[in-house]
Amino acid sequence: ALALIWSEVIREKITNFIMNQSKEQRILDFVLQNAVRGDPCSVIDTIDKYCSQKEWAMNVGNEKGLVLDKTVEEVNPSVVLELGTYCGYSAVRIARLLKEGARLLTVEFNPEFAAIAKQMIEFAGVQDKVKILEGPSDKIIPQLKKKYEVDTLDFVFLDHWKDKYTSDTIQIQECNLLRKGSVLLADNVIVPGAPEFLKYIRNNPRFQCTNYPSHLEYKKVEDAMEKAVFLG
Repeated sequence: ALALIWSEVIREKITNFIMNQSKEQRILDFVLQNAVRGDPCSVIDTIDKYCSQKEWAMNVGNEKGLVLDKTVEEVNPSVVLELGTYCGYSAVRIARLLKEGARLLTVEFNPEFAAIAKQMIEFAGVQDKVKILEGPSDKIIPQLKKKYEVDTLDFVFLDHWKDKYTSDTIQIQECNLLRKGSVLLADNVIVPGAPEFLKYIRNNPRFQCTNYPSHLEYKKVEDAMEKAVFLG
């Protein structure tokens, strides 16, 4: 799996050099040229098409995306926190399922990715439900209550740096951002893997965990998502 990812990284660097353009910009351009403006499902399908046929990218993808969809529908959240916006794929995927008045706060450390995601979200027509917070997650999480007027989070989607999953989950609890029934969903817990997070969350009596075996986005490599319900 790691060799597979490494080969994709090498190919991406060569293509970036030849085209003088980032992969993320190429994904956005493909969406702008081929998807239907204002149709989030069309945007999602177009990104999936590009990433399965042309260049691999670290979106949650179509297979694990169904687990994400199901979780959002079950929770029916009013306030969502996403850690790791990337190109905006999962933000669009989540936002299209949110009820009227609900909001998604999505955190992205990389300014280039944040700029791409902003255009993607606006093109999909879900910008009224999504706010991109640019910066490191450990600096933004403590600001959520006062600066962004968050009481508690109904749903948290973890899809950023895997070694940040545990520390950010702990910080979210310390900031009293979870209520009884709040749900966390973590992607890529097998590949690249988040063993520390799995150990922490599964051995924590305050969480009830469910594992969803799946595959790495756009590949046949085994992966999984981990859902954790906060018991209070």
